[in-house]
Amino acid sequence: MERKQNFQWGKLELGTCYYPEHWDKSLWESDLDRMLAHGITTIRIAEFAWSLVEPQEGQFTFAFWDEFLDLAEAKGMKVIFGTPTATPPAWLTDKYPEVLNARRDGVLYRHGMRRHYNYNSKKYQELVARVVEQLGQHYGKRPCIVGWQIDNEFNCETQQFYSESDTVAFRQFLQEKYGTLEALNQAWGAVFWDQTYTSWEQVYVPRTTYGDGVNPNQQLDYIRFVSQSATRFCQMQCDILRKYSKPGDFITTNGMFGSLDNHRLVEDCLDVYTYDSYPNFAFAMGADPRHNTTLNDRKWGKNLMEVRSVCPHFGIMEQQVGAGGSSTRSAPAPKPGQMMLWAMQSIAHGADYVSFFRWRTVTYGPEMYWHGLLDYDNRPNRKLAELQRLHARVEAIQEMAGAEYIALLGLVKDYDNVFDAQLDAWHGDLANASEMELFVASQLAHTPMDALYLDHAALEDLQRYPVLFCPHQEILTPQRAQLLEEYVRSGGTLVLGARTGQKDAQGHCVMAPMPGLLSGLTQTQVREFTFIGPADDPVPMEWDGKQLDTGIFNDVLETVGEDAQVLARYGGQAWYAGEPALVETKAGEGRVLHFGGTFTRETVKALLEYLGVYEAFGGLAQVPPACEVALRRKDGQDYLVVLNYLKEPQEIVLQEPMVDLGTRCDVEGPVVLGSYETKVYRVKF
Repeated sequence: MERKQNFQWGKLELGTCYYPEHWDKSLWESDLDRMLAHGITTIRIAEFAWSLVEPQEGQFTFAFWDEFLDLAEAKGMKVIFGTPTATPPAWLTDKYPEVLNARRDGVLYRHGMRRHYNYNSKKYQELVARVVEQLGQHYGKRPCIVGWQIDNEFNCETQQFYSESDTVAFRQFLQEKYGTLEALNQAWGAVFWDQTYTSWEQVYVPRTTYGDGVNPNQQLDYIRFVSQSATRFCQMQCDILRKYSKPGDFITTNGMFGSLDNHRLVEDCLDVYTYDSYPNFAFAMGADPRHNTTLNDRKWGKNLMEVRSVCPHFGIMEQQVGAGGSSTRSAPAPKPGQMMLWAMQSIAHGADYVSFFRWRTVTYGPEMYWHGLLDYDNRPNRKLAELQRLHARVEAIQEMAGAEYIALLGLVKDYDNVFDAQLDAWHGDLANASEMELFVASQLAHTPMDALYLDHAALEDLQRYPVLFCPHQEILTPQRAQLLEEYVRSGGTLVLGARTGQKDAQGHCVMAPMPGLLSGLTQTQVREFTFIGPADDPVPMEWDGKQLDTGIFNDVLETVGEDAQVLARYGGQAWYAGEPALVETKAGEGRVLHFGGTFTRETVKALLEYLGVYEAFGGLAQVPPACEVALRRKDGQDYLVVLNYLKEPQEIVLQEPMVDLGTRCDVEGPVVLGSYETKVYRVKF
């Protein structure tokens, strides 16, 4: 179904993360004045400040935030108020150690960092509900507050929870799902190695075992449980705040991290989703950007693609402006222009709100090297000047706010397979390699791509894309198989990869040839399969005179229907050389291509050319590989965004007359983009 949002910004806005508790009050007014003078109209506050409102259990005080919010209102600054539940205070964790998260061996994570609680502690839920209730009652009608952020970065730091409370909740989760121990034992294949359970009290979250091995079928349910736990913890807070918030105020959280169904999080809890974008990780000390093959900072577009699938018109709650790091890791400062480039990268991919982390670098603590807009000395600097230029650019392109991101490719996913790939190397190694290669190839081909999650999509969502890639859908359910088949028969083109249809919903390998439930559609079967091992030569496939690498895993295909046409065969020295590697089958109004390998950028390029979607917007502009192209559409008007990720100037050629929104000049033909520059054009036809 089409993604619905309860909130949209309605215009492009800039913000920052501000921590008044870190600074002397004498700085507050000048800080807000300087923010407003540089185009910042919204600040996020309070997400790590529980002790400021509840310094002792049950003793609430609001004087600090009252004083600050009075000033914010006087200045006309909008505020996103964070619930402080990511950092329970020392009085809480000391008195109630049962709220703490634990390692797999049962050792508790103690006070001193963040996110050291567990979602399922009844005591923690009680204390969280109380502080959120107090915040909602006291601040829900505040004029300056326009939104609430729940917690901070769910499942950051860790996605594993092994406290006693988690075991109790896990048992309940399993009882609700399976009903009986017999059903649980069957789902987990517990007969293997005599893991059979005869009492619910014998069932635990995964625990320390020899070699830390875990039953993968148990682990799959455990990850689903972690996702549900985080979602319910978020929903509890949202339900409280909605009793007190003003009409039009939004509730969000920031992320995104693993072991979490972010689509369900939005559908059940949130009005809008925000992401934390830190592209400078690509250049951190210890990275190898000169030899990186995944586009360095440009690959953050893949993360933004995922965010867009959750929430088409999202926000960035934390956008990188300075060198990131702590006392244990380090990175160079962003180059002149990169701060603006990364903000425009977010906007190009669908963000209508961009908030910078942080206003001023804190002078102490674990994040004293996460550098903000202002440095320790508080003087005007290059980053502040760049923010001023960005504000002017954002105002110049306001007409693009709320525009739809246009993609011709869809990357098909679902959370069963995402979670399974986290725990299964036979799946994860393939999925990670293919997804990155698909993204890189689509970027270099200037053919933008969206992500689609099947359990949160309907047929009409799939039909928006002439081509869908479904790389390694190992877990395949009848419902998903039917949806994919309906897409093909209605005129779509579906591209499948190796190991499609290997497992059922419980992660059991099915006793049928791959691609399992889709074999009737593809008219193919997998006869044998293998990893390409470290002692093996790369295995090419021969397609239309080209030798194309088939990646790290090969399914040896055979055709089993008269409509199946072999397009390419394995070559090289493989023992299966000459066998089908790529098969195309017509079905209804569409077609399906079954590829036996993992996707490489060369293979994806050949497929895009064959399918007629290579350089999808080449009729608008000819763009070099170093630049990214995004197309946004609003009320029938197209906007072309071109981003240069290199310090060297790049020349593009506009094939149609356009208006440069930065200069309001008509342009056509050759245009040079400067170092790290972004251009936004209104297409004139």
